[in-house]
Amino acid sequence: MTIRLIVGLGNPGPEYEQTRHNAGFWLVDNLARGLPGCFLQRESRFNALAAKASIAGKEVWLLEPQTYMNRSGQSVGGLARFFKINPDEVLVVHDELDLPPGAAKLKKGGSSGGHNGLKDITAALGTQDYWRLRLGIGHPRTLYLTQNVADFVLHRPRREEQLLIDEAIEKCLKIIPLVVEGKFPAATMQLHTP
Repeated sequence: MTIRLIVGLGNPGPEYEQTRHNAGFWLVDNLARGLPGCFLQRESRFNALAAKASIAGKEVWLLEPQTYMNRSGQSVGGLARFFKINPDEVLVVHDELDLPPGAAKLKKGGSSGGHNGLKDITAALGTQDYWRLRLGIGHPRTLYLTQNVADFVLHRPRREEQLLIDEAIEKCLKIIPLVVEGKFPAATMQLHTP
């Protein structure tokens, strides 16, 4: 089993670009920049930015849904059905409240944890059985902030948090080739080892 579709979650538009909820976009943008000849372009049939790339000698789609977060499944489900990509060949990269800034975890399946993007993707794919790369953004309570969660995810991280998130993205980019090749235990060990 390999990964054929890497999805970064976020909200479209300049007003959301630097917000915590767009951590998935940040990773996919960095991934695309590092791949020769890879440019995310508007794909109107999937309502997304998409690119076909070669990673570890395999053909992989990169996708950034241009719906709002809670409609991400439209793009993911549409592209997956069109190219006959199974749910277990999908990796969704998203912000994670339950991990501190700087942490990243790879896992397969599980609940949406209240994440509206994951809820919609699960509904579109008909299963929770897809891979997730969870980028920690922290939780307002654990960061001693009074903001509610909806407000928190739609604001920029503080400078020190952004630096930690950027470091986590760099660490994640190093394991993407292993993930694409289906070497999940090796990727997980490398990512989860400090």
